[in-house]
Amino acid sequence: MADLKKAYSTILGDHFPLEIIISFGEQKLTYHKRTWAIPQPDGSTDERGLRYGENPGQEAALYELVNGNLALGGVEYIKPGHGLVSALTVADMPQVGKHPGKINLTDVDNGLNILKYLMDKPAAVILKHNNPCGAAYGASLADAFSRALRCDRIAAFGGAVVLNRSCDKNTAELLATNYLEVVCAPEYEAGSLDILQKAKNLRILRLSRIDRLAEYEKFRFVDFKSLIDGGIIVQQSAVNSIRSASDLQVATATWQGKSYACERQPSQGEIADMIFGWAIEHGVTSNSVLYVKDGCTVGIGTGEQDRVGVAEIAVHKAYIKYADMLCFDRHGIGYADLELQIADGKRPPAAKEEIDAQTQADRGGLPGSVMISDAFFPFRDGADVGIRQGVAAILQAGGSQRDFETIIACNEARPQVAMMYTGQRSFKH
Repeated sequence: MADLKKAYSTILGDHFPLEIIISFGEQKLTYHKRTWAIPQPDGSTDERGLRYGENPGQEAALYELVNGNLALGGVEYIKPGHGLVSALTVADMPQVGKHPGKINLTDVDNGLNILKYLMDKPAAVILKHNNPCGAAYGASLADAFSRALRCDRIAAFGGAVVLNRSCDKNTAELLATNYLEVVCAPEYEAGSLDILQKAKNLRILRLSRIDRLAEYEKFRFVDFKSLIDGGIIVQQSAVNSIRSASDLQVATATWQGKSYACERQPSQGEIADMIFGWAIEHGVTSNSVLYVKDGCTVGIGTGEQDRVGVAEIAVHKAYIKYADMLCFDRHGIGYADLELQIADGKRPPAAKEEIDAQTQADRGGLPGSVMISDAFFPFRDGADVGIRQGVAAILQAGGSQRDFETIIACNEARPQVAMMYTGQRSFKH
């Protein structure tokens, strides 16, 4: 165990070159390795790149696009000068903390990938292992973070928080009550850094371009996937085209000459949650199913092999996190700590029984939520999982031969469930 702890505290050097040039025929993109001159306690500086890769022992490097203007098939790609995470300087790190590693920065990057669709109101995303564990709009930034945190206090432990507005003192005070690895915001208002910097190992990042993040919607970037044999798969980045109610499609289907359509149409609030939820989907590993309500995630299921399974996992997580939230509200401790206190005789079993009963009665906060699926339901059983929990509406890609089954399921539900199609899937691997 001591050796593992030492590995996590060791900062690796790396042997990657200072410059990478990638050619696409006659077009070339030039990338420069990002390093930082980190001030040391003795007054010296130490030039460092990434702490390490996904695991200790993996060398890693961060590269910024500095030259080149890629044009392929008439698609507009990101240009030099639009750097976000890759353009971080020492001045953009008010506190270095334990020095950023690969996962810290990819978490922040995926948070930005989600927030670029959520710039119209204060919003916060909390990420863990490159997946959101909570995301929410709020009346204020502090409200947005509080709502995102209450989605999943458990997974937020040691997570990265990305904010789309300047961090004020109220938000900083809420952030400071949680153990976090990274906080990222476009700016920090007076007094907020004093609060955050009490956590000496917290990595605090300032990305001034976050306030222009909506501009990044229109750009593609080149997405590389390296293969075990040294080969590379290259693809365009995905684009979210579901940005308003007019982008949604009415759920209809035809089977054996018979037409099917959802009898109930979604409310304006449900449509807003569909658009919000589809934005979150773009940052969630597939297969995924989400439940969202009132501009806030309720349950997030990620990376499962089958759609029924991931729908059930998202429900299971919603119940667990809801119980934990109730426990914290009532007793000031998490659900797991309550169980320990009961086992030690410090609290009566009735305390847990009350939490469990309320969680079951409230069905984990799922009733009235919108179920979001990143692809179509091949059978109705996936949608039935959400319908049994009282979802009010469903958003899915559509396009299955058996879409009629899911439409029937929505119409049979009491109360009836609304459903819309996106006409596009949102896979992320």
